[in-house]
Amino acid sequence: MARLARLALDDDEVGRYAVQLSAILEHVDAVRRLDTADVPPTAHPFPVENVLRSDIERPSLDRDSVLSQAPVAESGRFRVPRIMGEAP
Repeated sequence: MARLARLALDDDEVGRYAVQLSAILEHVDAVRRLDTADVPPTAHPFPVENVLRSDIERPSLDRDSVLSQAPVAESGRFRVPRIMGEAP
């Protein structure tokens, strides 16, 4: 496999990786031999639901109060320096 992947491995690495690859393949074979006939195909082991809160309108912070704490505000918005160059 190392030759096919064009990896330059020394003899110690070849021996070490051969042992590790053998262990991985044995595990894959053990999983392959499991009886999964009654197990439905799934993408996740637990049922997954999108948990969203109700979209309820709530009071927010006062705009003038928040903008009064900003370093620079302009036309009812925060003014920040450009980050993508000079031209819009």
